Amino acid sequence: MPSVSRAVSRPVLRRSLALLAGSALAAPLFLTAPAVAAADPYTVTALKVTVQGGERRCTVDADVYRPAGVDAAHPAPAVLTTNGFGGSKKDGSTDGLAKALAARGYVALAYSGLGFGKTGCPISLDDPGIDGRAASGLVDLLAGARTADDGTRLDYIAKDGVRDPRVGMIGGSYGGAIQLATAAVDHRVDALVPLITWNDLSYSLDPNNAGRTHGVTGPLPGAYKWQWTNGFFLIGEAQGLLHPQLDPSRTGGSGCLHFVARACETKRLLDSDKYPAQKTDAVLRYARSVSPVSYLPSVQAPTLLVQGQNDSLFNLNEATATYRTLAAQGTPVKMIWQAWGHSGGMKKPVQGELNLAQGNLDTSYVGRRVLAWFDRYLRRRTATGTGPAFAYHRDWVTAGSAYATSPAFPAGGTRRLYLSGDGKLVGHRSEVTRGSRAYRNLRMATSHSESSLAGLLGLPDVAPYDARGSYLDWTSQPVSGGPVDVVGAPRVTLKVTSPQAERAQRSADAADKLVLFAKLYDVAPDGRKTLVHRLVAPARVPDVTRRFTVELPGIVHRYEPGHRLRFVIAASDDAYVGNRGVKPVTVTSTPGDTGVLELPVTQGVLR
Repeated sequence: MPSVSRAVSRPVLRRSLALLAGSALAAPLFLTAPAVAAADPYTVTALKVTVQGGERRCTVDADVYRPAGVDAAHPAPAVLTTNGFGGSKKDGSTDGLAKALAARGYVALAYSGLGFGKTGCPISLDDPGIDGRAASGLVDLLAGARTADDGTRLDYIAKDGVRDPRVGMIGGSYGGAIQLATAAVDHRVDALVPLITWNDLSYSLDPNNAGRTHGVTGPLPGAYKWQWTNGFFLIGEAQGLLHPQLDPSRTGGSGCLHFVARACETKRLLDSDKYPAQKTDAVLRYARSVSPVSYLPSVQAPTLLVQGQNDSLFNLNEATATYRTLAAQGTPVKMIWQAWGHSGGMKKPVQGELNLAQGNLDTSYVGRRVLAWFDRYLRRRTATGTGPAFAYHRDWVTAGSAYATSPAFPAGGTRRLYLSGDGKLVGHRSEVTRGSRAYRNLRMATSHSESSLAGLLGLPDVAPYDARGSYLDWTSQPVSGGPVDVVGAPRVTLKVTSPQAERAQRSADAADKLVLFAKLYDVAPDGRKTLVHRLVAPARVPDVTRRFTVELPGIVHRYEPGHRLRFVIAASDDAYVGNRGVKPVTVTSTPGDTGVLELPVTQGVLR
């Protein structure tokens, strides 16, 4: 992306704001704050706190919610919460959480993250060395070890030591990753509840679901998620229009108005559709350095992960990677897969789900789990049960609890289906028919999964589609003998033939390697098909001369009796940047050598 002056960029940003301002990007949970009761059981005090954020001094805009009856003689634990990307301390979600927690006896400190609201310094993507260090300065404030800029000292926070306050953190999306970043640099943080956040930004913005070597990704960049990335970039750059009297420290670098220079350089590389090895390695290292994948070994705070099933930005695989890392190193961790995420226009969570703006902690499954988590780790009530290791929302349940639980993750077992040469998914290798089928990509996208920003903005979207000749599909027999529940991330192992891709991959530019998109449909008895949560798995194939495995996004989905499962690989998807050049692909199947689809199933049998 070329450098732009402030004068040139502002008209573009104004046009973008007509659609984006006030969206879930500006308040990622897309919720409306409830009215404040006339006699709230807490007081709210606005504070300015200047802290160190990397090499800069950043003035943070914060509100302290102090429960009635809490004072130096009767201290209470504290909870830090901050906004999602583009928001501020006054977002419905941030403010709503603070009110709900203060009403339950916690001191809540809600603040606008660096680069947002009236807080200074440029946007630095929840960098632990910048945003994490700044949040650590707020922990000092809660400890009474420093004062706010006006001299206010908080002397009513419960403590574990002289400079060690009893403090937890909660928040969603951008307000989720900051918790892990803070806990990595400040071990005084006692409990975390990150919602719908990322594990590795290099995967979130440029996902490659093939060749995974650690976490959610591997050494190759993937397919640029241009719609999501451009939406966030516009919101970040538009901060000057949203807040005309910005602190001068908010100015970014390297051609960006409000992002740190390295974030701007990353965006420029993604826009270029070129992945030269040395430059790409540097960008991947940067994206991962501001991601939990790089600093989770330093996180010791007990963590309750909450991730959304309806989320094509930060999918369930990201929370799974974080969960596995924390569990393997002995950090107390549990995970919930709730219904709502960044996708699907979640203006109003489904009935019974956590609604952060409403603060329905007592009346939602996830909310009760959050309260139990803080009760156990902030109030030190060791007898409090914090729930099972893994819980997941089932959207097909209409009566009773929609959540199922498991004492371990993953839940259930694995079922294998084989890709037959006649386009069928079969249960045994002996049923595979010999055959070859082919597709080709065009120089334009011919498949559609979603318009990423439509869900956030509450706009209609066309149904998913794949143009004839640009994809291959394999379909199972109708489900019989009871429903089939898929809970987890399906995997497919493939071998393809593509002479054009084989020649192109000899280039030093990774962008020349073959890209394909794997996905699962549910086909009803009347032929109507549903792309499960509109999720796809972009894959940049490491080497088309070898077999490779693609891990699809995690799902929780029931295939009802009479329905069929359809697996598709497509040449393109209009929410992503795909192949450079035309690369026809052939898939050949024989009983001894065919693709294998592995499904994580908790009940039922597919044939």
